[in-house]
Amino acid sequence: MEKLTIQEEEVMRLIWRVSKGFIKDYLEQCPEPKPPYTTLASVVKNLERKAYISSRKYGNVYEYTPLIAESDYTKRFMSGFVKDYFKNSYRDLVAFFIRERKISSDELKQLIEMIEPEKNDEL
Repeated sequence: MEKLTIQEEEVMRLIWRVSKGFIKDYLEQCPEPKPPYTTLASVVKNLERKAYISSRKYGNVYEYTPLIAESDYTKRFMSGFVKDYFKNSYRDLVAFFIRERKISSDELKQLIEMIEPEKNDEL
């Protein structure tokens, strides 16, 4: 799966939100200031070329459909992110957020509570 640019990711989020739709549908979902129609259409074509979406032609317009679920993309992105920036260590990822004070001790306790039931289920 080819990596998406920031702009492509933003458009892909619009597509996931709308699901099946036309460029005008995605343009309506864009925050202000809205990009030009042709710019959005160009990004959508790139997403199709990268096989993230497919299209179906109706007259002279195309309807687009996502080919990958948002959750699947997130899993792949996060796995690559952790591999590239944290040497494939989720522990180092969490430690980074703790050092940067991006996660509180209460939030960390909640995360531990999410892990603990899994340990008890395995026994």
